Amino acid sequence: MFQGLSEKLQATFKRLKGKGKLNEADVNEGMREVRMALLEADVNYKVVKDFVAKVKERAVGQEVLESLSPGQQIIKIVNEEMIELMGGVSSKIQIASKPPTVIMLVGLQGAGKTTHAAKLAHMLKKQGKHPLMVACDIYRPAAIKQLQVLGEQIQVPVFAEGQKNPVEIAGNALRQAGMTGADVVIIDTAGRLHINEELMEELSNIKGAVKPHEILLVVDAMTGQDAVNVAESFHNQLGLDGVILTKLDGDTRGGAALSVKAVTGCPIKFAGIGEKIDALEPFYPDRMASRILGMGDVLTLIEKAQEAFDDKKAKEMEQKLRKQEFTLDDFLDQMQQLKKMGPLSSVLEMIPGVGKQLKDVKVDEKEMGHVEAIIRSMTPEERRKPAMIKDSRKKRIAKGSGTSIQEVGRLLKQFEQMQKMMKQFAGGGMGFLGKGKKGKKGKGLGMRFPFS
Repeated sequence: MFQGLSEKLQATFKRLKGKGKLNEADVNEGMREVRMALLEADVNYKVVKDFVAKVKERAVGQEVLESLSPGQQIIKIVNEEMIELMGGVSSKIQIASKPPTVIMLVGLQGAGKTTHAAKLAHMLKKQGKHPLMVACDIYRPAAIKQLQVLGEQIQVPVFAEGQKNPVEIAGNALRQAGMTGADVVIIDTAGRLHINEELMEELSNIKGAVKPHEILLVVDAMTGQDAVNVAESFHNQLGLDGVILTKLDGDTRGGAALSVKAVTGCPIKFAGIGEKIDALEPFYPDRMASRILGMGDVLTLIEKAQEAFDDKKAKEMEQKLRKQEFTLDDFLDQMQQLKKMGPLSSVLEMIPGVGKQLKDVKVDEKEMGHVEAIIRSMTPEERRKPAMIKDSRKKRIAKGSGTSIQEVGRLLKQFEQMQKMMKQFAGGGMGFLGKGKKGKKGKGLGMRFPFS
């Protein structure tokens, strides 16, 4: 995410920090590089111009040029201005005082409206809401069926009336919500390949009929400035309340995320960060700025861990670690919970300093699958006492897991090293453990999970 922009900004700040004392010429040179980095990231030209002017105005003040660490002061200013650029604070969905809360999703065809209707419903359901999804895309082949399949997957009801008028469907859905007790209604509307009068008229009619509390534009972050232009057009004609940026995990530039709020005035409310149904995050400007500047994102990491890790299991694990009873079964269980947090590469990026150090390291998710297959091919006794696994057993396990004897041996060796390190960490905190390298204590999550 934003890899190109992050690398260029971090290189610029490294040069500024290396100079010690700064003069106005140094600041001007640094800001020129920042401007080029933002423009290359496809950030709107006017947004870049205003952003750099604000940073420069603050950076040439006495408090920066005469401070002991002017380079760090400039990073602080850039961070603060970037947060402000993206909206300042996280913008949440406005829940209606009298249910149901009506959320209308709009956007061009292919932006991911139907998928994100389900992702949003899934998120709200986890928060204790009772959502109802409404199939108002009557034009795209299989759009209704797609929403119904997703609804079954997350166990959220879908209101559909086939090829009826979308305005009628939306109105009938509200009456259905009143009868069934649904407190959130998510309307999946039709899109077009481009903005046209017919599309806007239909959306305006649905808006007039159901009076939504939130109109959210679903837009592909990877289209850069096109995404911003689409947002501006929809906002001018419908009056948007917010934006859902999809495919943000694949956006190496960041132009849309940094431009949308400044150009349209509409906050980014959610970010799509993957294909899975739970790959939707509230958008936090401060956390996103921190990621872009290579400072990690500890708060999101903690939230993901708290969601993925079972408190009861964490306490049981703590007792086992204290008694040094950590087995391959426990290792497998920890790995399963870690996978719930999302791709390992994304998790590592959130740890301050780690993402930068491991930027060229390719995290092989298949390797975790191999480890899982090897452990599942062992008997319960072998998992409890891996020391008993000799050559004949290794051969059987390798055959059963579709791996090699060398891979089985390597896993056992790593696990043995891990057990030794576990003795050192029996005191408390969260251990980030690597292949035979010295682990480091972390704090704040009250649990441990190994990286192998």
